[in-house]
Amino acid sequence: MLLNIVKYPNLDLNKKSQEVQAVNDEIKQFVLNMIETMKKEDGVGLAAPQVGVSKRIVVVNWHGDDLVLINPMIIQKSWRKDIKTEGCLSLPKAEFKIKRHKDITVKSLDYSGKNVKIKASNLLARIIQHEIDHLNGVLLVDKINNKEKKKYEESL
Repeated sequence: MLLNIVKYPNLDLNKKSQEVQAVNDEIKQFVLNMIETMKKEDGVGLAAPQVGVSKRIVVVNWHGDDLVLINPMIIQKSWRKDIKTEGCLSLPKAEFKIKRHKDITVKSLDYSGKNVKIKASNLLARIIQHEIDHLNGVLLVDKINNKEKKKYEESL
């Protein structure tokens, strides 16, 4: 089932999401709906708050494979960072240069509820950091200067 993408400036996007207490059939079906929605929208990642659900769930389309992160937590970050252009399904027609860590290690639960640890670099690390920001109520517009933010808001 396709889900509706919540768009900026909806204030629900700025709320911190709640942890998933159990990976049950309801959560698994929701994850499948998120994956379907992400692919239909040509996204590379999607966080539950972007479809109006305040749960700590992220899905990523990585080279055709679906990566599911439930209650993800970054446990290690490289000191090396880079600046790249990012877009967001919740911020239509927006692209901003964002500074992120080049390498991260994340621990989370997977689709089956098992503990996993993932080491990610470059683009995958960037996607995961972007989606975890959503879980913490942080958007790309929160990472840019006020002048850029005002220009974007005027374009809406």
